[in-house]
Amino acid sequence: MGLFVDIHKDLGAFQLDVSFETDSGQLTGLLGASGCGKSMTLRCIAGIEKPDRGRIVLDGRVLFDSGQRINLPPQKRRVGYLFQNYALFPHMTVAQNIAVGVRDKKARQETVARLARTLYLEGQEGKYPRQLSGGQQQRVALARILASEPEVLLLDEPFSALDSYLKWQVELELADLLASFSGPVLFVTHNRDEVQRLCRQVCVLDQGKSQAVMPVKELFEAPRTLSACLLSGCKNISRAKPTPDGKVEALDWRVTLNPMGPLPEGLSHIGVRAHYIRPVDGPGPNRLPCRVERVVENVFSTVVMLSTPGGDQGFSRLRMELEKGRWPELAGRDPLWLELPAGDLLLLTKDG
Repeated sequence: MGLFVDIHKDLGAFQLDVSFETDSGQLTGLLGASGCGKSMTLRCIAGIEKPDRGRIVLDGRVLFDSGQRINLPPQKRRVGYLFQNYALFPHMTVAQNIAVGVRDKKARQETVARLARTLYLEGQEGKYPRQLSGGQQQRVALARILASEPEVLLLDEPFSALDSYLKWQVELELADLLASFSGPVLFVTHNRDEVQRLCRQVCVLDQGKSQAVMPVKELFEAPRTLSACLLSGCKNISRAKPTPDGKVEALDWRVTLNPMGPLPEGLSHIGVRAHYIRPVDGPGPNRLPCRVERVVENVFSTVVMLSTPGGDQGFSRLRMELEKGRWPELAGRDPLWLELPAGDLLLLTKDG
């Protein structure tokens, strides 16, 4: 079972252009900043919103095709959509909320009991949503979705309504449940840590435009675009341009670097993660003199903010993260020479 999405929707000042494909049993993250079109993409797949053109196909079954004028209503799409606020009916009990999703009326009681047991809701069937914790509300919403026997699950920021101390437990429970779901799952979030823990592959959305689906490992180890690199959490990024001899001039840091491997066509930026930067004794390849601007002691690490030959503002600065206890031996060096290892440099383009 697979899900194919290739749609366009004109929202005035905002254009949604999304194209990706995911297979059965695959948990795919849709990662992007707020307002990039993640939730709108899910609403189009679910049939709540209608794209202006394109195609949506689920396991060979066409849900939407502008060319053939096919647009199945939400109730015929077999799509399970978990909203951010769970959208439970406040005047219904847990059992009644779950029962709403059951298609076979004869099996309603049996299905409600089975899902209540599966999602650890036994003993809660007679309670109303206001009497439940955030985690319990999410499980009720998921039980209602599973009761309808969906062929694909759409999860829209499923942890955003939870207090921070609840998120970890609920995330573990949800991961266990999703492992047994046979269809594709789309997981919308702006949180890269959730993507890393839960998803096998990820599609980055940037200002309404989707980029190529990639393994989650690639997003964190070798992002190819500026937006993907920023979303992966990289703090050190400079505008860049290639030099005639195959090197890269980092314009904001004012240093020429010799990266490993060929330069991508359309190179526009270069990045390096804070924990890969190495303090060194003096000049050499891929090294630059810096001045310490600020030292922040975290529980397990030390973060050092540094000015570069390019300045001490914005992208001109570098952020280095060291193991706890390493800073005292380096303090007082002026300048502090740093090496940006060739194999750890991220070569980035603006577009997917």
